[in-house]
Amino acid sequence: MPSLLIEGIGIAAGIIGVLAWGPQIVEVWKHNRHDGISLPTFSIVAFSLTLWLIYGIAIDSPAMIFANILTLSVIAVIIVGVMRLRKTS
Repeated sequence: MPSLLIEGIGIAAGIIGVLAWGPQIVEVWKHNRHDGISLPTFSIVAFSLTLWLIYGIAIDSPAMIFANILTLSVIAVIIVGVMRLRKTS
């Protein structure tokens, strides 16, 4: 399978993965709901994604780099939103 096709599949998977976090962002930022969100769990997921990002950089995979930076950004938005809501509660 050509590497360009493989990277395209990886980028598509990364975009779909980021879109999956959309409902969580809406709950936190639009509806101000943060109950049930575990910051330790989100932190572990963020750490795991950071390792995947480092791996993607090491193997020079644009798809892995792109997907992990995007997903880490989305998770950061959720964590900041939850921290904001819990600080005001």
